[in-house]
Amino acid sequence: MYGIMAISGLSFLLVAVFTPLLIWTLRRLRLTQPIRAELPADHQAKQGTPLMAGLTLLIGIAISLQFHLVPLMLLLCATFLLFSLVGFLDDFKKAFWQNPSGISGRTKLVLQFIFTGTILYVLLHSFGLTSDIALFQGYHLHLPVYVYVAVMLLFVVGSANAINFTDGLDGLLINVAIPTYFFFFLISDKPEVQTFSLVMIGCLLGLFLYNIYPARAFMGDTGSLAIGGSLSVLAVIEKVEVLIPILFFVYLAEQLSVILQVWYYKRTKLRLFRMAPIHYHFSLKYGWSENKIVMIFGFISWASVLICWLIWKYLMH
Repeated sequence: MYGIMAISGLSFLLVAVFTPLLIWTLRRLRLTQPIRAELPADHQAKQGTPLMAGLTLLIGIAISLQFHLVPLMLLLCATFLLFSLVGFLDDFKKAFWQNPSGISGRTKLVLQFIFTGTILYVLLHSFGLTSDIALFQGYHLHLPVYVYVAVMLLFVVGSANAINFTDGLDGLLINVAIPTYFFFFLISDKPEVQTFSLVMIGCLLGLFLYNIYPARAFMGDTGSLAIGGSLSVLAVIEKVEVLIPILFFVYLAEQLSVILQVWYYKRTKLRLFRMAPIHYHFSLKYGWSENKIVMIFGFISWASVLICWLIWKYLMH
């Protein structure tokens, strides 16, 4: 246990030390964040903030592989890298051309579905993943393999993008994702999952020093999609899919707010929220500061983790 915590501490230190160098490099290359015109005025002031600071999270991949060069760790790191690659392509186009649109949504989804399908195939054929959904008190819902794969494809890609939506305020995603990684550390009996989760927590804490308001750099999709993909695949590996509505509550609320906003506007030509994702609504309607929103959403994430841990411990085992 102390060894894993030491590895997490090392991850924190390395990210904390190397992030300023990355920020300097991104500024010199002029790879900065273009801001969408419809965002509030306080966000327009963030124009020119270095993008793709999520690249420093790759330090955690190197550390994880250094200490656990085994198949499951390779899969976890590959998942992180593949989703990070999709985010990097999007971020690079945004920053290089100063176009907030990035690569097309269709391209991002196609890549994510291909990568997720490959990961699920490997899990099913090389790691003994079953097509059961764990319920309560030892009961399982058995699904045909093709149905399970279809459901998990939608779940992983949908959840990864929901988590990506959460990266909209300085420090928000980091503050919400740390508790989620901690949940997987708590419940897993796999050393690779425990190590990976704590290493990611250490990396996120190191990046948080520069991403907290006012952010010196944004992690971008390079980081947020990688976090989303890895957390979603961890849920599949640990068979806690049934807990996702609670465990991913903040992420799903962010995504649902966007879906509802679009649906409501098409029907009424009115806005259900002042702006979506919903974190902007609290800022524009209630005047909440970024730090207040980050703090409250982080608290909700910790509460979700506590509830899920209690359900997992007393109802699922």
